[in-house]
Amino acid sequence: MLRDRDPAGSRPPSNQNSLVDLGLTGKVALVAASSRGLGRAIAEELAAEGAHLVMCARGADALREAADAIRAAHPGVRVVDVAADLSEPADVGRVVAAGLREFGRIDVLVTNTGGPPAGPFESHSADAWRDAVRANLDSVVNLTRAVLPGMKERRWGRIVNVTSIAVKQPVDNLILSNSVRAAVTGFARTLANEVAPFGVTVNNVLPGYTRTQRVDQLAARNAQLRGTSADAEVAVWEQQIPMARLGEPREFAAMVAFLCSERASYTTGANVPVDGGWIRGLL
Repeated sequence: MLRDRDPAGSRPPSNQNSLVDLGLTGKVALVAASSRGLGRAIAEELAAEGAHLVMCARGADALREAADAIRAAHPGVRVVDVAADLSEPADVGRVVAAGLREFGRIDVLVTNTGGPPAGPFESHSADAWRDAVRANLDSVVNLTRAVLPGMKERRWGRIVNVTSIAVKQPVDNLILSNSVRAAVTGFARTLANEVAPFGVTVNNVLPGYTRTQRVDQLAARNAQLRGTSADAEVAVWEQQIPMARLGEPREFAAMVAFLCSERASYTTGANVPVDGGWIRGLL
């Protein structure tokens, strides 16, 4: 459905071997919601840098396929995959326990959750708000609580939260995401100061409009509301983006990998957009 437009001069760079050692070889990274989309791209990027993986997602079949593909592409990388719903605290515990059994530690945590339903305020029930908080805030807090003590003890850790451009410039028709992801931003910024003396960094990465199933769904939803087509909605977004195209998941994953790395040791408490210039603010 998403058109493969490629204006002159805007083509993303091709994959190349890394020229910079990110210091991730042998590190253990837990990547949430990593069966597809941004989460899978992040897992693939970290594996390419030599990190072992703990992957989780709700769909067991898609998760197994993603994990097997990474194992095949990177034979030296060990991968543990656990089907889990991270909005359930017990499932958070199962995922972390599986990683600790296999590797003895978790060095890197990438929190990542599917966005809550689109729609205006009056279309969402109290249950929808509770579900959004459980999935998009509680899961981040519970994962962090589970892995942070070990990071502090080893005096090295990386926590990267995948949030949204909406925390800097709210997106129309996404009141649940705008609200709950802002809460994650406040949590992360406060935590960053608390754990900085222990060599643990906490950062957020803000995806813009990127070629994922989530963006596909948003385009279809907006088209339904406005009586247009999904392609027309994508075209509107592309017109708002200085690079005049949607992002690719691997472009986003490259930024996450850097923030997970040894090279990002003096960056913490940051909100880093990967949006092609969509956010217009100065900060």
